[in-house]
Amino acid sequence: MLRQKRRGFVSTLCAALAAVALTLNCGARAVTSSEKATAGAGTRSHQARFLKITVLVTNLAGDPHEGDAEWGYSALVEVDGHKILYDTGASADLVARNAAALHVDLADVTDVVLSHNHWDHVGGLMTLRRELAKSNPDAMSRVHVGARIFEPRLDEAGRDNNGLRLIRAEYLATGGNFVVHDKPTELYPGVWFTGPVPRPNAEKNWTPGLSLVTAQGRVADNVPEDSALVFHTARGAVVLTGCAHAGIVNITAYARTITGSKPLLAVVGGLHLFAASEQTVNWTGAQLKADGLEYLLAGHCTGIEATYLLREAIGLTRRSGVVSAVGSSFTLDRGIDARALAQ
Repeated sequence: MLRQKRRGFVSTLCAALAAVALTLNCGARAVTSSEKATAGAGTRSHQARFLKITVLVTNLAGDPHEGDAEWGYSALVEVDGHKILYDTGASADLVARNAAALHVDLADVTDVVLSHNHWDHVGGLMTLRRELAKSNPDAMSRVHVGARIFEPRLDEAGRDNNGLRLIRAEYLATGGNFVVHDKPTELYPGVWFTGPVPRPNAEKNWTPGLSLVTAQGRVADNVPEDSALVFHTARGAVVLTGCAHAGIVNITAYARTITGSKPLLAVVGGLHLFAASEQTVNWTGAQLKADGLEYLLAGHCTGIEATYLLREAIGLTRRSGVVSAVGSSFTLDRGIDARALAQ
């Protein structure tokens, strides 16, 4: 009887030690994107502590001789020692020129995030990759994109208007790599790439005219790959979006689900409301106000008048609800630096 008890104790102890060893071994190996996405609640303790988002390209210039404007978007993210370039503008060289004018170093940026396929967000990718790779082969070598981004976008004549498909092979030939995400992925601790965003609210934040080919025939191109970056911080969620084609209310709701953050601290980027009705803009503002939004740095396709309407609807001030300009920034500990023209 005593021997049997000892055997039982030894078996139990061995099983426990094996479980500990397995746990330690699992902790030591690389975690896949799929595991990160399903981990969700288990990784919410990861928080970004230092965060700065600097706008490199948008539709409004900020200070004289410190960057030019165009219809497009790009922003540099600096977060806890990491850098990410979010979108690459429309022109081949404007991101590079504006970065130089603003004294922003892009040579050590490995990761690029493209919010969607449109020309005004992908135009600078090849120039940046080619030029920066001359000094750093890893520069701009990894591009994160949402699922379905490479599907053709056809006009009435059947021509493909997908801006990224046109340069995909060219980019791969440089040794770069596309990482396609179909669900939320934590790129760095507290830094999430949403992948395609669920759309419970009927926000039609895209320009009609293009179509996707499906088994049922052509359907309207609603930019299904549209993706955002989300930062989980101690003060709440920060959202960076290129055009918010998925709808900014849908995006912010998804962001708070991903991070577990109840408050919404800041929204930075384009919201595609320049042609929206006052009713739509006011509804959007009311939703963001209900989420507790404290900072809005709205640029590119948001629209200047729409930004002012949002500021009023949310209850923000001239310092906390701002029209984004080239060089403007949001910093976690200091809020918004609007630059001269957008003060």
